[in-house]
Amino acid sequence: MKNLSMVAGRALGLIMVVLGLNGLLHFLPQPPPATPEALAFIMALATTKGFWLLLKGTEIVAGLTLLTNRWAALGLVVLAPVTVNIVLYHTALDPSGLVVALAVAGLHLAAAWNYRDAYKALLKA
Repeated sequence: MKNLSMVAGRALGLIMVVLGLNGLLHFLPQPPPATPEALAFIMALATTKGFWLLLKGTEIVAGLTLLTNRWAALGLVVLAPVTVNIVLYHTALDPSGLVVALAVAGLHLAAAWNYRDAYKALLKA
């Protein structure tokens, strides 16, 4: 089970690094958003001064923690709101990518399982 969690973490890290870099450098073709609401949301994020850079930078740095397995538990905590936002975006605004979004969430959960002991202190009341 530990090996599966490590593979999931590396896969999630690779996805985040590649898509984070693509968000800044635009080297992969992007399909247009499926709905006008999805386009408006993406445009709002992209035109908000500094937010797009912060979001994509966070994806890159946290993804690198998973790829290098250094501070990976922290990287997964930092990526949690990003993953939730990806799932919610595809659930509410662009259902065409929902399967991929759920796969990313599954990778995130599988990777986090490997560090469950590290999270016990965070979850104590």
